[in-house]
Parts: sequence; C-alpha cells; structure tokens
Amino acid sequence: MTNLETHPHPEVLGHDRPCTAVEVLTPRLVPLGGVRAATVHRTLPQRRRSLVGSWCFLDHFGPDDVSQTGGMQVPRHPHTGLATVSWLFAGRVGHLDSGGNTASVVPGELNLMIAGRGITHQELSDPGSSTLHGVQLWYALPDETRFGENAFVRHVPEPVALPGGAARVFIGELLGSASPVDTRTPDLLGAELVLEPGSSARLTVRADFEHAVLAERGEVTVNSAVARHRSLAYVPPGSETLVIAAGDTEARVLLLGGVPLGEQIVMWWNFVGRSHDEIIEYRRRYQAELGFETADPVDAGKPALFGAFPPGQPPPLPAPPLPSSRMRPRA
Repeated sequence: MTNLETHPHPEVLGHDRPCTAVEVLTPRLVPLGGVRAATVHRTLPQRRRSLVGSWCFLDHFGPDDVSQTGGMQVPRHPHTGLATVSWLFAGRVGHLDSGGNTASVVPGELNLMIAGRGITHQELSDPGSSTLHGVQLWYALPDETRFGENAFVRHVPEPVALPGGAARVFIGELLGSASPVDTRTPDLLGAELVLEPGSSARLTVRADFEHAVLAERGEVTVNSAVARHRSLAYVPPGSETLVIAAGDTEARVLLLGGVPLGEQIVMWWNFVGRSHDEIIEYRRRYQAELGFETADPVDAGKPALFGAFPPGQPPPLPAPPLPSSRMRPRA
C-alpha cells in the first residue's frame, strides 16, 4: 500500500525560493520470478504519483543472498518508448539485448539501455555473485525521440567530494559534475550520494525540476521531511535548494530529477506508449515476432520492432493477458 505524508518546506536563506510540501512515499513489495522470487521495493509508479520528471519506474532490491533468492533471473522481454537505467551497489549482472549489446553490470557504473521504438533484453545474475543489491530505473522518452533507434551506453562517473560525503552523477549535472551521456531526454538528473553519520549536503538545484530522493541506506531528512529506509521523498518544482541530512548512521541516497514531462503516457507491463491502442499493438507485435501468437494481417509489411537474439539463451517471457478495461493515460 502507498502511504503519503506531507511536510512543510523549512525556511531557507538568501535567494532560495520556498516550495510546497514534500511528499514521502513508501514502497510496495513486488516479487519477481518464480518460486524463489527476489522481492523488490517499488516506489514508482504509484497511484498518486506516476512520474518525477521523466522518471516513471523505480525498483530497489537487496542486499539479497543470491543462494536464497536465486538472484536476478529475468529472461528476454521487450521495451518500447523508454530507457532503462541499471545501477548496482553490490553484485554483478549480465546484460544482453537485441541491439547486439552485451555487458557485465557492476557497482558504480551506469548501464543505460534506450529502447526507442523497440528492443528486447535479458538480465541474469553472474554465477559468481553472492549478494545482489541495486536499483532498476526507467524514464519515459519524449514524443520526439521515442520512435528512434535503440542504443546502449556505459559510463563510470567520477566521485565528487562533499563535506562529509561524496556524490556520483551518472545522468545530468550536479555539484559541477556533468555526465556526458546522451539520454535523448532533455533536463534529467540521476546521482548517488553517500553521507557520513550526522552530515548533510546542501545542494543547489534547478527550480524548474521536480526531485525525488530515495533513502537507499539509512534514514535521511529531505528539506525537513523524514524519509525512512527505502522511502522516496518527492520535492515539487519551485525550490532552488535541497538539504539532505543523514541520521545517526551512514546514509546513501539516490537523487532523481527533471523538468515535468508535460505529456501523458500509458504504461503497461514493459511498454510505454501514448494510448491504449498503441499498447495493444506493441503486445500483439511482440507476441507474433517471438512466436507466441500468429501474426495479425494488420501488421503485414511492418518492420520488426524487437530484433533478433543470439541462440542458446533462456526462453523469452510471453506478455501477460491484457487488462479487461481500457488503459488510461498517466499525467
């Protein structure tokens, strides 16, 4: 269940603008996989908040004992209209996609997969990993880039020193550090901050951004709002300053931000589109291209969306049944 708390913004100094109340959202538990399913803590999307900037999905997992959970075993599946961000704190995951990209996802390295109009990929834990811990993020591509070619980018951000901590900016700009990664989505931010016990980071941020702070490890205070472990503190546009403070133990947070997307999206299973009918088509074409269903004559002559895959891999995932009601856009 989603819990929503509101906290007034504290008084700030100098040129800082006040902002409206901070929302604190708690995650829901979602099992992934089969009998030994690993459980993830999902804070986006929620019924009351679907997007932060273009960010539309946030799963937080671990630290998990791979011998007990089976680790990450996600066979080939599709994506459209979005990009995925894998960011690990411990462990190693093998990535393979239909764009011809293979990678070993490791801690401290951004692995960004841009689906564009369509891609399939799989993510399997490395057999040598005993612990798995990280986040999986998605952001929605804007209308002008969502039908582009797929791509895969890796980047290792250099740490930026803070009083009592350090930051790694993997997307966008913060603290004088700028990521070179082209996200095909303007005005986006993603960073990891680690704070020593009792320390705080006062960050100058863009007032036209909305921000979200995941309390990945430990409890933190975000502009006077307490975010407990795994909770997400949402700060709406209007603030030029974020103050993130650790409690009595070391804290690690994930900071996300961006200009509000300004578009309505329909998100179902692993697809992001703009209408119910688009999602219906994506599912239909995926099922046909991977041999789960017979191709519909309406798709004759259309180029394949989801690409080829190397032989010898685990069987792909079929799409789940469609909902019985019409899918509505999310703002």
